[in-house]
Amino acid sequence: MRVIPWAGAAIVATMIVGAGIVAAQSPRSPLDAIAQEYVFAVLALGEHDPAYVDAFYGPPEWRTRVHASKRSLSSIRADAIELTTALNAIAPSTDPLVRLRQEYLRKQIAALQARAEMIGGRKMSFDEESAALYDAVAPSHPDSYFQATLDDLARRLPGDGPLIDRLEAFRQHFVIPKDRLADVFTLAIAECRRRTLAHVALPADESFTVEYVTNKSWSGYNWYQGQFRSLIQVNTDLPIYIDRAVDLACHEGYPGHHVYNVLLEQQLVRSRGWVEMTVYPLFSPQSLIAEGSANYGIDVAFPGDERVRFERERLFPAAALDASRASEYSEVQALVDRLSYAWNEAARRYLNGERDRAATARWLTRFALMSPPRAEQRTRFMDDYRSYVINYNLGKDLVRAYIESKAGADSAARWPAFVDLLSSPRLPSGLR
Repeated sequence: MRVIPWAGAAIVATMIVGAGIVAAQSPRSPLDAIAQEYVFAVLALGEHDPAYVDAFYGPPEWRTRVHASKRSLSSIRADAIELTTALNAIAPSTDPLVRLRQEYLRKQIAALQARAEMIGGRKMSFDEESAALYDAVAPSHPDSYFQATLDDLARRLPGDGPLIDRLEAFRQHFVIPKDRLADVFTLAIAECRRRTLAHVALPADESFTVEYVTNKSWSGYNWYQGQFRSLIQVNTDLPIYIDRAVDLACHEGYPGHHVYNVLLEQQLVRSRGWVEMTVYPLFSPQSLIAEGSANYGIDVAFPGDERVRFERERLFPAAALDASRASEYSEVQALVDRLSYAWNEAARRYLNGERDRAATARWLTRFALMSPPRAEQRTRFMDDYRSYVINYNLGKDLVRAYIESKAGADSAARWPAFVDLLSSPRLPSGLR
């Protein structure tokens, strides 16, 4: 596993540390007390579900205390119900941000209860699960919805063989050689960071480290460590195409997950002492905001044709690819991106028991144009993360609609609205 430090100006070592602001404080209000008990409940559920706690940078002794308590699922569920009752007894705040906090805690606690019940054996349909965990339900599309895009791609990629084979043959010209991955990603990260810092005031000591890993069901992951630091992992199991450099640099880093978590720590944990933000339960409404903003952040950072220009001028040469084909690749990829909701549809039918794994992988190859190895990887993701898939595409669409309702077509005006979203405890239902 190759490790690349990325710290903007300095090399750093990542480590989990407690945010001192919460270590020395006792709850100052009933809402603060509920928030603290919520953190304990999330950590307790993480003892039953190793994937549940995606990040925690509160006091380390809290995790130790929870681990020693060995709380049962029924106890955690009962605590969630009690926390909801206590929260409902608090009058809505006159402070708009505190009102967002109250509603955020309400929905996060409800999702925690639902996840505890799922681990305990409760069965839900795909849509019931996504509503309970992510505060949203993705639209359902028939096969004909995707076929229209497949027909457009068939005309764009003429030939006699199956469309998936023609697309894979086309894409082979745009694979980043493994010995150039680090250089290409370093360039992409630097540009995403430069564009983000022109609009977002980040702490001087924010940083992250990049690792290249294998044998994962995802293509990239951000593990937030606290103290304005992240560990970002890039999966190299499958070929990495040139467009993924900007995608992952933005999504996992700037202005995506890394910036989102840094702003929450800076604005809500350190400035306001909101301890609930020191823990990130993966299967919760927060994930739709996180994934949706990370995906839409790519368009915020690279409006119009700025992305393809950067890729043509900087990334294609760094990857030793034919830069004269950058626009051609971008046009084809834009058509492929129109198939993103096929992932939702495959997961819905698979998790509802309408198709088995093999049939789901074949459907993804046909309607999402995923190579068989990539389709198999996606089915493993569905096993691990289930209805989480809606957070990427539906999340992006909800965030886009929310930001553009405030900023319109002015790409510069999108930044303030985007930063405001990342700095607040907003929920998916609050984006509509």
